[in-house]
Amino acid sequence: MDKKWLRWLAAPAAALMLAACGNGEEAAEKPADEQKQETEQSSEQAGFPVTMTDATGNEITLEKEPDAIVSMIPSNTEILFAVGAGDAVVGVGDFDDYPEEAQEIEKIGGLEFNVEKILSLDPDLVLAHDSAMGTHEAGLQQLRDAGLNVFVIEEAQDFETAYETIGQVGELTGNAEEAAGVVEEMKNKVDEVISATEGMEPKTVFAETSPAPEIYTPGGGTFTDEMLGMIGAENMAGDQEGWIMMDPEEVISRNPDVILVMYSYLEGAVDGVKAREGYSTVNAVKNDEVVQVDENITSRPGPRLAEGLEAIAKAVYPEAFEGGNE
Repeated sequence: MDKKWLRWLAAPAAALMLAACGNGEEAAEKPADEQKQETEQSSEQAGFPVTMTDATGNEITLEKEPDAIVSMIPSNTEILFAVGAGDAVVGVGDFDDYPEEAQEIEKIGGLEFNVEKILSLDPDLVLAHDSAMGTHEAGLQQLRDAGLNVFVIEEAQDFETAYETIGQVGELTGNAEEAAGVVEEMKNKVDEVISATEGMEPKTVFAETSPAPEIYTPGGGTFTDEMLGMIGAENMAGDQEGWIMMDPEEVISRNPDVILVMYSYLEGAVDGVKAREGYSTVNAVKNDEVVQVDENITSRPGPRLAEGLEAIAKAVYPEAFEGGNE
């Protein structure tokens, strides 16, 4: 709010405060039972208590809106900030880099998190993630044994599950309405992208998530596969499920129209793909359709996922977004 308006509001606010304090005795501290009743009413209005079962079958109950939250994975952190619970986040994982404010929050570790650090933050809620259960399970049990509310978010592999996840985080933090708004915005963006690419000539796409010598690609049942299908493109590796290590000779043989480079930690990644032996015969290379996209917005199951869909659509069908239709 503009400071001029704050000055305008200051005078009447001060007058109201003086009036409230004028009766001395009436302004005395309220009885403890009355304060408790007001707190309970406030919690009820925010949708509390909330009881919810997580991805591991563990049930937690939150009596009131959490004031201190630890988020253990980047997508959870992005959701928390998007739904309006960012101010309550007191700890995040080492790789949680968005939004910018998250970079200033206390770090609790990466693949191996610091149990003692989390306990010292005294959180009301710990948001973990199903994708990390292989390495986090023992530590999470330690947190539960210490009396903390640990909720494990399901690993989403499609937009619908991502929408549900955002709704869950909204409910757990007292921000259900805000979460619904985030999901609605995402759905609107998705509809816009699908509409823009409707009727385009289908292209075969190879999505590369790691470079040679171990080239990995997302096959069927992954976010990337779903995204490509949504824009009418064909995932070159869609005939296999999950994550696949792809031989360069197979890429050459299948001859994709577009190659998506979905990593940014390697400098000159696009040029590196184009320079591979035998790739000069691949349509994507011949037609200069080797394109880098942000792996964070295309792989994190959070509020920027719709932006990821748009980024992929623009990489595959740039012509659909020309002429100011972006």
